[in-house]
This record gives sequence, structure tokens and C-alpha cells, in this order.
Amino acid sequence: MRKGDVLQIGPPTTSFRKRAVAPRALERLLPRKVLRATPGPQNDWFPGPSQQLFYESLYRVAEESNRMGLRLEGQPIAHGSSGEMITEGVSIGAVQITAAGLPIILFVEQQTTGGYAKIANVISADLHSVGQLRPRDEIRFEHVDWETARALLVEQEKLLASEDLLSG
Repeated sequence: MRKGDVLQIGPPTTSFRKRAVAPRALERLLPRKVLRATPGPQNDWFPGPSQQLFYESLYRVAEESNRMGLRLEGQPIAHGSSGEMITEGVSIGAVQITAAGLPIILFVEQQTTGGYAKIANVISADLHSVGQLRPRDEIRFEHVDWETARALLVEQEKLLASEDLLSG
């Protein structure tokens, strides 16, 4: 391209946007403030009362959050182990509990390994909601089993691939 080149894209009065996300589909894809989570690999490191506290507590997204991880402020979670472990691979959505007892949700630019115990993992169907969180947003976690997590992901994928997604 050079200065003065003109690209022909059609008449200026023609709208290029002919379809939109259907209201019914949009409602099902709205960001959630209650993130559904399955047990993490070190879930058994946390005694029952700590797990209960994790799922009943309200957390606030800290200002120090970024695309690597969302640091959460709230009630510290205690675990029964020494808190030290060998570094291992981590997945997107993993919820690590720091030495101070505060959760971090690992996100799209997370490190590939980590050394904090992971109490839970945000389900794949809710990762879009994690991406919409901003500092000072308040969230909770809801425990779901593996079958429910899988069913929710399949349902979401079917919706995204269906004709019901678009209107207009």
C-alpha cells in the first residue's frame, strides 16, 4: 500500500454487520461472579474446614492482578502440610494457595510450573468469566464434580457451534 491508495469495500451506507449474538445465547454466556471449580491436585492437603471456608468465602480481586494470575483478597486458607512441595506443571484456571493462605487464579499468561498447593481448578466453561474480572470485583467459588464440569463444557461448545448463537 502507498499513500493515496483506496480500498474498495462497498457502498458506505451498507452495514457489514448483519448478525448478532442471540439474546438467549448471550444470557447463557454472561460472565459469572460465582466460579465453578473442581478439586485441585493437592485438594487433600487442605482439611475439611479449610475447603469449606474456601467455597463459602467471598474474595475480592486484588489490584496486583494481571493476565498471569488474579490475586484474591479475603479469608486466608490454612492447609495441613508444611506448604512446601516440588515444583510441578500448572494449568490455566488452577487456584493456588500462597504461603499467606491467599488464592491466586492462574490465567492465560501463567508460568508453566508452580510450587504452591492447588486447592481447586476453575472449570473450562467458566474461564471466559475469569477473563472479565477486574480489580475490586467480588467472587465466590462453587464446588462441582468432574461429570458436571464436562457436561457444562460440552453444553457451551454446542451452543457456540449452533445456529442458536446468532440472530438477525
